[in-house]
Amino acid sequence: MRAARARRDAPPIAPAVSARAPVRVDLVLLAIAIAGVSLSAPLIAATAAPALAIAFWRNAMAVGALSPLVLLRHRAALRAAGRRAVLLAVAAGALLALHFGVWLPSLHMTSVASSTALVTTTPIWTTLLLRLRGHRPPALVWAGTALAFLGVVILTGVDLSLSPRALAGDALALAGGMAGAGYVLLGAEVRRTVSTTVYTYVCYATTTVLLLIACLVSGARLGGYSGETWLKLAVLTLTAQLLGHSLINRVVKGLGPSVTSTAILLETPGAALIAALWLGQVPPAESYPALAVIMAGLVLVIMGDRRRQEAVAVPPETGV
Repeated sequence: MRAARARRDAPPIAPAVSARAPVRVDLVLLAIAIAGVSLSAPLIAATAAPALAIAFWRNAMAVGALSPLVLLRHRAALRAAGRRAVLLAVAAGALLALHFGVWLPSLHMTSVASSTALVTTTPIWTTLLLRLRGHRPPALVWAGTALAFLGVVILTGVDLSLSPRALAGDALALAGGMAGAGYVLLGAEVRRTVSTTVYTYVCYATTTVLLLIACLVSGARLGGYSGETWLKLAVLTLTAQLLGHSLINRVVKGLGPSVTSTAILLETPGAALIAALWLGQVPPAESYPALAVIMAGLVLVIMGDRRRQEAVAVPPETGV
């Protein structure tokens, strides 16, 4: 009896352990996701296929992998999606096609580090679009936006001194970041009423169709690749398109948008490191300060947005 009473009175330790365990699992999954998306740019640069064809196959393979899941388990949700949500998902797919269509060619024109840094300026353009829609970003967000723009100016100045082709690649990557902002905003709106799986399926299917049309119009070769090229396309689809983004969507609920979004910024140094080790693409020494400035600006943008969300979520105190 005394032993049983002692066990009852002992402080519970299992809940603390179980509370920490999911966080550790999410952090491991987030690390895998960042590694997956970091492989994207170097894999694309190393794949012997036209840029538009790579973009097409990346999305087409993803749609092929998602089709059994959607048709077997999400048919009712797909039919139940409203007309407005479907149209917005199609529009998001069009912007995603534009994102891939301009970003992937830039990887063959400028360095992987510069291209990845510029295409990940999406939070900046998202902030500006939200401001146009009437939202008022906090001062920290504007400071981060200005700092990131300064980094972009420094980086493009470095690439201009290298070659006009590198500067054109920078412009394409920057356009990819702008298109990505519209894609993110539309996706956030659709996901208010539609599941991620259904939204992703409609979006990727739209992107696939539009990129196929672009490939046919431009004459991009869609087949006749070596086995190594097909393998790289499959790995790209698995790591960046399916594994990376799926795991990011999986862990954002537990870790929160601030931690997750900030971690995604590691894609830029991750891609640069992989490109340096695998492709021998070591960025010029002058570009490192610019990359650091862009990263610092993006971190400020995300921190400011996170503080705004917390201020909105916490109701003001009322007197008694």
